Amino acid sequence: MTTPIAVVVLAAGAGTRMKSTLPKVLHPLAGWPMVRHVLDNVGRLRPGRIVGVIAPGADAVAAAFAPHPAVVQKRPLGTGDAAKAALGALKGHRGPVLVVFGDAPLVTAESMRRLVAACRRSRAAVGVLGFKARDPSPYGRLIVHGGVLEKIVESKDANAVEKAVDFCNSGVMCIDGALIGGLLRAIRNNNAKREFYLTDAVALARAAGHRTIAVEGDEEEFQGINSRAELAVGERALQRRLRAAAMAAGVTMTDPDTVWLAADTRLSPDVSIGPCVRFGPGVSVASGVQIKAFCDIEGARIGRGALIGPFARIRPGSDVGEEVHIGNFVELKATRMARGAKANHLAYLGDSAIGQRSNIGAGTIAVNYDGYGKHRTVIGADAFVGSNSSLVAPVRVGRGANVTAGSVITEDVPDGAMAFGRARQVTKKGRATALRAKLKERAAAAKQAKKK
Repeated sequence: MTTPIAVVVLAAGAGTRMKSTLPKVLHPLAGWPMVRHVLDNVGRLRPGRIVGVIAPGADAVAAAFAPHPAVVQKRPLGTGDAAKAALGALKGHRGPVLVVFGDAPLVTAESMRRLVAACRRSRAAVGVLGFKARDPSPYGRLIVHGGVLEKIVESKDANAVEKAVDFCNSGVMCIDGALIGGLLRAIRNNNAKREFYLTDAVALARAAGHRTIAVEGDEEEFQGINSRAELAVGERALQRRLRAAAMAAGVTMTDPDTVWLAADTRLSPDVSIGPCVRFGPGVSVASGVQIKAFCDIEGARIGRGALIGPFARIRPGSDVGEEVHIGNFVELKATRMARGAKANHLAYLGDSAIGQRSNIGAGTIAVNYDGYGKHRTVIGADAFVGSNSSLVAPVRVGRGANVTAGSVITEDVPDGAMAFGRARQVTKKGRATALRAKLKERAAAAKQAKKK
């Protein structure tokens, strides 16, 4: 049986270029902290263990690694020192050790799998993922001769010949678990930055007579994220990947570049999405759903055949059933719409349960907040709520009940009942003509006074 791999995720960087109190690896991409993307990708390799390396006091980063352990790099002495901090947590592991960075969320599981497979196949002590860079100047260079990776030279330490090399280091390394301790302890800091470079493990392994290899990947995968601008570039790249996967799985997007997905968005085949739609985390959409332009959906389930939007907002905790219609400028929050229910115009339904086939008129508000607590509105099946009604929770509207337009409902409405909750209309016959004449006279007098 093949020995499982171990994974070390380096996440102790200060991230000063982010100009943020939030640790760099916790900045979000597609609704997830970037380190969660890394953990999700390495998790697809089914490693025997995952170890995070964090900075002192980075409790929030440690929590992001849970249930995996996180060890502390006491001082920022470089990537080699960071990897060495993980050795205690790797005790007893003899298989390959994959070392990745917590700020490189775009590296795919497939690329890492290819690297590990190549190391196993060639029995390499060290393997590195590399890429041909359009602009190699910021990156360490992979110096390869005759198919053998001789060394990695950091950009600041490269000579003129080495700087001309465009095959660059991604930072992702695979190291033989039986050799990693000796290699890391042998690394020295005799370089321009006076740091312990993990990349020196290649030259050390070569000097000891071991095989070292490089495996080429796509440059876009290996974008590290160190600034807000790079975060935006990473977001665009990840969104392109998510959209392409969704369309390949049978989703229609009218204008894909304007659809924004979360990493965990689940879209079934035959979903249709219009322009300018945003999905936050925690959304699942069943087949046959149409989502029209300018909708915002987060933390919700959308049932088969539902029609959403345009300009609808569905907030966390909402469950939209089959064949439900949610129309323009309708907002749901923690609300369940049962099969066939409709709210087609200008409504707010918060903390509510709407029964099957019930109709919610334009301008309806579930008044769910009294300034101190949230309360529920429950509407039975086949009920009709007229336009411009306010349902003051907690309140129940029974099955088949009818709430007339313009009502303020503060008491439960029984099944089959009709409820009025508005002031009686008063009509004064013939008064409109006299009123208009009076208003016209008043306006003319005001105009004359202004001239004086």
